[in-house]
Amino acid sequence: MKILVIDVGGNNVKVSISARKGEPLKIPSGSEMTAAKMAAAVKKATAGWVYQAVSIGYPGPVVNGRPSAEPANLGPGWKGFDYKKAFGRRVRVVNDAAMQALGSYDGGRMLFLGLGTGLGSALVIEGILAPMELAHLPYKKGKTYEDYVGERGLKRLGRKKWTAAVHDVVAKLKHGLQCDYVVLGGGQTKQLKSLPRGVRLGNNTHAILGGVRLWKDEADRHNTRRRVPVVSHSQSIASGSGNATAEAEVPSAS
Repeated sequence: MKILVIDVGGNNVKVSISARKGEPLKIPSGSEMTAAKMAAAVKKATAGWVYQAVSIGYPGPVVNGRPSAEPANLGPGWKGFDYKKAFGRRVRVVNDAAMQALGSYDGGRMLFLGLGTGLGSALVIEGILAPMELAHLPYKKGKTYEDYVGERGLKRLGRKKWTAAVHDVVAKLKHGLQCDYVVLGGGQTKQLKSLPRGVRLGNNTHAILGGVRLWKDEADRHNTRRRVPVVSHSQSIASGSGNATAEAEVPSAS
């Protein structure tokens, strides 16, 4: 089963397909990129690709497999868009940080933080995916976590102070959520002067792997290998089901 994976970002839309080698395709996005324009651009860029289903990592909250709010850094029309009709395939939509978290997971209790235009976040605990919205929680001096460790924070603080803020935020969240380890993803990670303790970096391939893992319940339906439930808001839009539980094979901690 081949999966088309779309990772929507404020600057680029990254596109790949399961089993494809090399870097994902990049399509410029930005404030004029609507859902309809995204779908048209992706279909044009992937003309000739054969796939049976689509995974979309969306830069905003997702409820019951659908975007529940318009994105902050893109054009309008994402919330009510018919993704299944646009692609002619079954589609699963999940928060973009959650998709990269699922692809980054290596057992135990993991916190994923995406340092990009804003701050994405997700937890995976013993194979259970829990998308989160930590970005706008209060941090200090009347500002949020995103104000300090997102792109605005980097521009305001400079690399040295911004790196110190990332270290502090990681330590606080890792302790508060009792995580075994933290994975940092997103384009701003290259600006870090040093890595916080107990942290490793993700990469673009993790988002693609996460999109593939969203469909593991079907791809491995007849496989006898151990599978674990992944609870997320990523059930198929086509099904219209209220059940937000899917199964995905996740590597063990060993």
